[in-house]
Amino acid sequence: MASLSKNKIKYIHSLEQKKIRKEERVFLAEGPKLVGDLLEHFPCRFLAATSLWLQKHTDIHANELVEVSQEELSRASLLKTPQQVLAIFEQPHYTLNPEVARHSLCLALDDVQDPGNLGTIIRLADWFGIEHIICSQNTVDVYNPKTVQATMGGIARVKVHYTSLPDFIRSLGDDTPVFGTFLDGKNMYEQPLSTTGLIVMGNEGNGIGQEVETLINRKLYIPNYPQGQETSESLNVAIATAVICAEFRRQAAWK
Repeated sequence: MASLSKNKIKYIHSLEQKKIRKEERVFLAEGPKLVGDLLEHFPCRFLAATSLWLQKHTDIHANELVEVSQEELSRASLLKTPQQVLAIFEQPHYTLNPEVARHSLCLALDDVQDPGNLGTIIRLADWFGIEHIICSQNTVDVYNPKTVQATMGGIARVKVHYTSLPDFIRSLGDDTPVFGTFLDGKNMYEQPLSTTGLIVMGNEGNGIGQEVETLINRKLYIPNYPQGQETSESLNVAIATAVICAEFRRQAAWK
């Protein structure tokens, strides 16, 4: 079993850069829970762990396996408090078919910028049984280490695609419901919500872009309580996604 070289530490740190991740087709994950989840789903190119973690996990499939001290792990880790294990996984390749939005409920993200928000939305999708998230080209990279950590393992079960959102929505045809949240939308608690279709969530500062907005055929509004009372200007996009997904699934349970 090799030791952790300076070059390897440098390489691990380089995976903070999207360009390197894209060239290498890999991503970094850290911590027992996350790495444990992902080992079952993605080929592992490299894994570094403390002897304590390795004693508990004797059947590890990784191209390269390194036992490290806590100090070595701290030098390699991108976290403030390193947790026993880090691993480099191969990025999966998914094919996007419009049929997924015709036969199941999917999320679409229009230029979401914050890695933590994207990771939390993936985690929410995992919780609510949403298997596909379609992202605009300008949405933050799903393999950003902060995003991967925030998914809490959801990245293993939710397929994230990047494409032109307007083109994708147009490909769905007129019969597929495309939902989006707007201040001038209809109260979502008073609307019939479908079990299939697309829920579009917008950018943190600007909401849903104009080109995508013109393609949305069901505009929703999350009302504050009590209605009409002065309140925050908007909800965080991940929180808004949780509120919306919960109502879609609540209604589906009664159908």
